Amino acid sequence: MKIVVLGAGVIGVTQAWYLAAAGHEVTVIDRQPAPALETSFANAGEISPGYSAPWAAPGVPLKALKWMFQRHAPLVVNFAPEPSKIVWMARLLMNCTASAYALNKARMVRLAEYSRDCLIELRRTTGIAYDDRQQGTLQVFRTEAQVAAAAKDIAVLREGGVPFEVLDRAGCVAAEPGLAASAHLIAGGLRLPNDETGDCFIFTSRLAELAAAKGVTFRWGVTVRHLHAEGGRISHVETDQGPLRADAYVLAMGPHSPQMVRHLGIRLPIYPLKGYSITLPVIDEGRAPVSTVMDETYKVAITRLGDRIRVGGLAEVAGYDLSLNEKRRATLVQSVEALFGGAGDQARAEFWTGLRPMTPDGTPVVGRTPVANLFVNSGHGTLGWTMAAGSGRLLADIISGHAPDIAHADLGYARYQRGAARAAGPLVAAAQ
Repeated sequence: MKIVVLGAGVIGVTQAWYLAAAGHEVTVIDRQPAPALETSFANAGEISPGYSAPWAAPGVPLKALKWMFQRHAPLVVNFAPEPSKIVWMARLLMNCTASAYALNKARMVRLAEYSRDCLIELRRTTGIAYDDRQQGTLQVFRTEAQVAAAAKDIAVLREGGVPFEVLDRAGCVAAEPGLAASAHLIAGGLRLPNDETGDCFIFTSRLAELAAAKGVTFRWGVTVRHLHAEGGRISHVETDQGPLRADAYVLAMGPHSPQMVRHLGIRLPIYPLKGYSITLPVIDEGRAPVSTVMDETYKVAITRLGDRIRVGGLAEVAGYDLSLNEKRRATLVQSVEALFGGAGDQARAEFWTGLRPMTPDGTPVVGRTPVANLFVNSGHGTLGWTMAAGSGRLLADIISGHAPDIAHADLGYARYQRGAARAAGPLVAAAQ
């Protein structure tokens, strides 16, 4: 089958890899001159299935109000009126219940755990390297309230059979010796020994090279203008370099996916959440992190990538604005210097921002659409790197007519269609 993949971030490239592995003729198009130059370029670097959780959670609305008055808030909302933002935030709030959180987190962990397994197999069969480490991740709690709040996540991990370790202060320092100087700030931690880290940009670039060697065609600098539909199917993609025809199409354009299908009557509830990162060279090995440390207070991930430290996180609800806000940089610096002070050279830090495609229930949209030959792989939010391999393998199986390895009916667009919501009950309806 001839298939066109729209988008060459980590999701689009892994999708192309698995489609080619299934025997399809694949073409990838992207407006950039190379892969992974937008959202996938400088993300936090963590591959953390166990920490896969929706932003919509009990208590978040109250926390968001408190964050409005904090200097180093993990979430910032621009309240300029924008219809799509208002609708998306309303849906997010409807998912801030204990029952919705449990449902959403469970399916996110299911996909993320599968994705980690797919990545391990991909690494084994290709030998691909990307500043990767397999040394677990550690969520650091600075307050006893945060320790207590972790109980709901631990329950989901236990139910899903995900290995974890609950650590006290000394245990956190034992896992991450660089925390020794900041031990007085730590109340406890939650460590997931099976989680990994790695540079998403390096991975995507190298996988694109491997995919090209397998026969995938990459067309760079091509802008998608319109998806043309006839008789309930996509007839062709209109680009700035002419039409492109195929048997099937995969939409993997991240935060720009909703605009591409709105005229088809498909309402993808994906909104861009602006995230930030700084990348700094290691100057003191003894103070640097070993793997990834999640700073629960600031919702920031501090990750070791070779001889660099990547500090990423935060969420700014500001539409498609890509300006660099120095206040957000200050928060990242505050987090890493408090926990790993002096480990990296702030004078040589590189500051970056990108847009994460977030759904209101946290789960990406992976599967079929009402248009027969159009498929979606988008909406991964902060977990695109974590879920990329599994999402690509899952959708390749669906397109190829193979039985997927995991349950997937609740991962597709159908969960947002009103008929499905009525049939499934209030939990799915809450995601509308």
